[in-house]
Amino acid sequence: MLQRAVNFCLGEVTVEVESAFPERVLNLCSAHGIPFWDLTWRSPVCFSITMTRGSWRLLRQKAERLDAKLTVEGKEGLPYLALRLRRRTVLLAGLIACVGLFFFSTLFIWDFTIEGNRTVSDEEILRSLQKNGVTLGTFAFAFRSDDLRNHVLLDIPELSYIAVNVSGCRANVQVRERVEPPEDVDKRKPGNTVAVRDGLVTEIRPYDGEKLVLPGTTVQEGQLLISGVVDDAQAGTRFLMGRGKVYARTWYQLRCKVPMEKEEKVYTGKEKTVFALCWGTKRVNLYNSSSIDREDCDKITLRTQLTLPGGIALPITVVKETYRYYETETVERTQEEAEALASQVLSKTLLSGMDEGLVEEEQYSSVVWENGYLVELAAECREQIGRFVEIPTEGQE
Repeated sequence: MLQRAVNFCLGEVTVEVESAFPERVLNLCSAHGIPFWDLTWRSPVCFSITMTRGSWRLLRQKAERLDAKLTVEGKEGLPYLALRLRRRTVLLAGLIACVGLFFFSTLFIWDFTIEGNRTVSDEEILRSLQKNGVTLGTFAFAFRSDDLRNHVLLDIPELSYIAVNVSGCRANVQVRERVEPPEDVDKRKPGNTVAVRDGLVTEIRPYDGEKLVLPGTTVQEGQLLISGVVDDAQAGTRFLMGRGKVYARTWYQLRCKVPMEKEEKVYTGKEKTVFALCWGTKRVNLYNSSSIDREDCDKITLRTQLTLPGGIALPITVVKETYRYYETETVERTQEEAEALASQVLSKTLLSGMDEGLVEEEQYSSVVWENGYLVELAAECREQIGRFVEIPTEGQE
């Protein structure tokens, strides 16, 4: 990107080369250190290349003895733009001022990219950076990365690492989230593992204690599965942790009522499009604010950041907002739509009620009931039903 900006300032020339031996021109460029890019072959004896203004003058001098036809197809860049404006001093002065203002603006941060976060939102990270003095329009050399890292990690304890690298007018924020250590287990506290719901045991993994059920056993909620009280003929009664995991087949029946009627959007065909310009945190509306009605409408926002040739981003963003107006009407929901809506709710409820498990089979059914649809989920699951319960000792009730 930076090289593109330099080439734009030096001036770029696109040249078409036609020769019976085109490789001689390429060898000539290599021998005299003439840089070029965007090589495009148009035929076995013709190709086009792009080079700077100075390289074009050198190539033209060195290729005089070659049997080659050099044709300029295009010229662009700052020198050629200045030549076209040389008699318009006001425009030329304005252009120079704009270019100077642009290069001055690249010393400030106008855009953020955040990588590495999963649970911590971008907004939370940006708020912490803003709190510590790094936001849109901040001078790129006005902060120290080490100090910023320490303050942000104090604000967001879920992060273990953060780095802010400024490239041009963009700040690249790289974070790494903290991995929570496993829960500490007090091995001095004895207990039992009991069933949290009814099921058919398929597997039992005792970590400590004595298992009281075998695979294929039907258990009920609250039944003792792994005992932490072990009787030994030699050592007597011992109190152990009694921890472990017990997997079982379980069955659920969940119900959900869905109204028979629903509100649906009907677009009127009326649309309104407005534009605005954003410079950093400042927004300039290119419309009268009173022109936006308070009718029901969907708002579609499209942001386009302006760039210079070469892909250099400018701190100016064009905002296009489209309003699509609609009216609401009451329509009757079909039974298939009711089942689809209820299945999302019931499936989420089912998974949230399991500590560790998966759904192996599910079946939905629905009936019309009291101006709505009653949807029932019958599911068979495989889950971990064991829960550790401490054994009260002296000093505990």
